Amino acid sequence: MTISETVNEWFAHHGRDLPWREPGFTPWGTLVSEIMLQQTPVARVIPRLAQWLERWPAPADLAASPPGDAVRAWERLGYPRRALALHAAATAIADRHGGIVPEDVDELLALPGVGDYTARAVAVFAYGHRHPVVDTNVRRVIARAIDGQGQAGPPSTRRDLAAMEALLPTDVAASRVTNAAVMELGAIVCTARSPRCDTCPIAEQCAWRRAGYPDYTGPRARTQARYEGSDRQVRGIILRELRGADIPVLDEELRMLWPDAEQLARALTGLERDGLVTHTGGGYALP
Repeated sequence: MTISETVNEWFAHHGRDLPWREPGFTPWGTLVSEIMLQQTPVARVIPRLAQWLERWPAPADLAASPPGDAVRAWERLGYPRRALALHAAATAIADRHGGIVPEDVDELLALPGVGDYTARAVAVFAYGHRHPVVDTNVRRVIARAIDGQGQAGPPSTRRDLAAMEALLPTDVAASRVTNAAVMELGAIVCTARSPRCDTCPIAEQCAWRRAGYPDYTGPRARTQARYEGSDRQVRGIILRELRGADIPVLDEELRMLWPDAEQLARALTGLERDGLVTHTGGGYALP
C-alpha cells in the first residue's frame, strides 16, 4: 500500500477521540480549535475550547463582546494575542461573511490572525476540500519517512506544501483523512524526542529507518528563548492580575508584581502596543 493508504487505515483504528473530530463540529469550532492549538498542548485546549464555544457558539456572538472578554476567557493558554486575533477574525466574519466562516483558502487568509496552516486546516477539516495541511508533526513525518532525515529543517511554506501534496491521494475524502492521519502519526508515534518506531504503521516504508537512523546534520530551526525571567513571563503575570480584576489595577499595585521595574515597564508597554491592555485612570485594564 502507499503511505497514505497505510496511515489512513492506521488512523481509522488509532486516531484519538478529539472534540474537533466529532461529526457535526462547526467550522467556527474548527477555527477556534486550530488557533487555540497553536503552541498549546491538546490537553489544555480541550476544556477551554468547550467553555469558549458554550459562551460564543458563533462568530457573531464573540464579535458582540468586548475584546477584553476574549483575553479574559483565554486565561492561561499562552500567547494571548491569539485571543485578540480571534476576536478580530470573528468581527470580520460577522461583517464580511454574514457570520459564516468562509471555506475558500484565500478568504480565510484574509482574516486577522489566520495563516497558511490555519486557512488550509479549516478548508480541509471543516469543509472537506482537498489541500495539503502542514504543521510541525507533518513536517517531521515527511522528513523521516520520505527524506530519510532525523528531523525537519527550517520551515519553507512552498517546499512543505509540495511535499505533503505529493502524499495526498487524488480522492478528496481520502485526502482529508490523510492530512489528519499524518498529523496524528507525528503527534503520538513519530514524536520529536522518543519516536515509537516499533509501533509505527509505516516503519517498513520509512527512509530514515532503512538508512539506520542517521543523525540530522542540516540547518536547524531557531530555538525558542527560555520562559523563566523573560518578558513573556512578566507579560503573563500582568495579564493574570488584570483578568482577576473588575476595575483597573493601579500602577503602584502592578509595581509589586515584579522586582525589575524596567522590565515591568517594558512588558506593560508591549502589552499596550499589542492592544492587550489599556491605560486608564491611573491604572491598567483589559481592553
